[in-house]
Parts: sequence; structure tokens; C-alpha cells
Amino acid sequence: MSVTRRNLLKYSLGATAGAAVLGTGSLLSPSARAATTLTGVYYIPPSYKAISYAPDGFVQRLRDYKGADIKVDYYPSGQLLKADEQLPGLRSRSVDFMFHTTSYITRSVPILGITTLPGIVGVLYEHPERLAKGSPLFNLINEQLAKDNLYMLNAGGGVLQPEYIWSTKASPVRQLEDLRGKKIRVVGFEATMALEEYGVAAVRIPSSETYLALQRGTVDAGVFNISTVVGRSLQEQLAYCYQLPTTGYTVAPFMLRDRWDSLEPELKTAFEQASEWYADNFAPYANNEVYPNEYWPKVKAAGVEIIAPSAEDIASFNKAIQPVWEHWVEEVGQEVGHRAIKLALGEE
Repeated sequence: MSVTRRNLLKYSLGATAGAAVLGTGSLLSPSARAATTLTGVYYIPPSYKAISYAPDGFVQRLRDYKGADIKVDYYPSGQLLKADEQLPGLRSRSVDFMFHTTSYITRSVPILGITTLPGIVGVLYEHPERLAKGSPLFNLINEQLAKDNLYMLNAGGGVLQPEYIWSTKASPVRQLEDLRGKKIRVVGFEATMALEEYGVAAVRIPSSETYLALQRGTVDAGVFNISTVVGRSLQEQLAYCYQLPTTGYTVAPFMLRDRWDSLEPELKTAFEQASEWYADNFAPYANNEVYPNEYWPKVKAAGVEIIAPSAEDIASFNKAIQPVWEHWVEEVGQEVGHRAIKLALGEE
């Protein structure tokens, strides 16, 4: 097997031997590499316009910063690390920062579940200020992340429009009862747990394989954000969008806490300025510009029928999600969990 940077990161994350072969210092320990050389990763491809725009802009602002000579090696589209490899890569110090979908890593970082909880995501979507940098909820999240030596630079300006239940013509989901016996593509743990009440066979498959899975009937439906639908052209295989806010997420920039704390002042300023721009241009850009003006018109033009949930279905779902909340609170601790929920709901 030929030696590539990606193979070295995948099979021996943090291995300093690979750095000599690759001619880069970004795999070395922090003390052995130049402080102004940074490696960043993201697995989303450019076809996801709404959620690749701000990470690209963040990186460009680091590169353009005039107060320090910063070199950024940035690998989007999973060029260096796949989605499931990014967090291990960050923890091993093989990369300096990453952009990550919060719903993908709640099993490893439970506190991020507050951005994905059914019954919470809709409220956070309507009130992005509750996740703003410096807000009580943002600070609480980072207090918990610090225990795992992680730091979230910002929460992307809020969560994205919630994920809904999208289904094919052959297996329509027009109401919650239609879910029974269906094979549903779900990624987030919280959404999977919420849908268990309805006899769903949850299937976790990469978004890159979802088009064929829908086409072949491997899955009947999926819980998707509209970025996934349009980014993978899934509207060509879908016929219905049942707009029940099932789960949600944001994409946030993360670093190791001790790496952040040890940054030189000018470098930290560069990150803070890029981070501020990112918060203004991630969720706001997707939610307020791309989705209403480009994505929803494209979905409707493809003939996808949009279905609003009934009051009865909303009440049923709200009852079904209570065990999800209770499970999450147990994971993060009673005091932290209850306070986070209250902050998200605007009750504290």
C-alpha cells in the first residue's frame, strides 16, 4: 500500500513517523511544529452549498488574517478524514480544528445532544440567540466539553432548519402511523430513539449511499435536513415531506481545549475573527437565504408533496420524546441536563 497522508492519519493517528515521509509538520506534536501551521478538516462536499459556504469562508479568513503569517492546510469533502474519523483525529492532535455536525457525535460527546433533541430543535431554530457565543447555554456546553478537553468556538449561529421525514412514492409517510414497519434512514441517536415508539426499523447509512438506497427500496424513507436532500439530489427519489421536526443539528468548529488555551494572542485573534464571521454566516445563510430561495423551490419543482403534521400527531410525538429527554438527562447528569433544557426552552 502506498504511503499517503490519509492512510497515516487513518491507521496511525498522530504518528510522527509519517510526517517525515509527507514533508509536513502538521502531524507532529504541538511543541514540534510551527504555531502558524494549522490543519483543518470537514467531510461535507461542495454540493452541500448551504453548509459548505461558511466553513470555506472561515478558512479563508484565517488565511487572509494580517496579524500573523498563517498557513492553513484544509481538507474538506472527507479528503483527509471521513466523518467518523474526525473526532479521533482531533483528539490525537493529528489535526488542529474540525467542522462537525453535532448530531453525528452525540454518542461520544453527549452534551451536544441539546442541539439535536426532538422537541428542543424547533425552539432553538426559532431562537438562535440561545446558542450565541457567551449565552448561558453556550457557556454550559463548553463547560462540559472542557471536561473532555474539547472547545466549541461557536454554535454556527444556531441550529439549521429541523430534519423532517421524507418518503418515497412507494412507501408514503403522511402521518406518524404510516411509519410502522418502515425502514427509515436515521443518523442521530436521539431521533432513532424517538421513532422507536412507532415500530420503525432504523437504518444508518452514509448520505452518499442514500440515493441508491431509496431507489432500490433498501430504505422507504429518511430523516433529512433539506441540505442532504438537495446536496444528494434525493428529491429525484422522494415524493413526500412530512414536516414533523424530528431532530436537528448545527455544524460547529471545534478544537482541543488545551490547544485553544495555548494559542498565541495573534493566532487566537485570527480564530476569533473567523469564528465571529462563521456564526453570522452559517445557520443564518442556510436558513434565511439558501433554503427558502433555492432549496425548497427546487424540492417543490421536483413534485415533492409537503405535508404538515396534525395536532394529534404533534401531541403523540411530544409524548413519545419524553423518554428521549430522560435518557439524555441521565447521560449528561441531572443538574446539567435539566438546566440545558430550561435554557434551550427559554425557561431560565
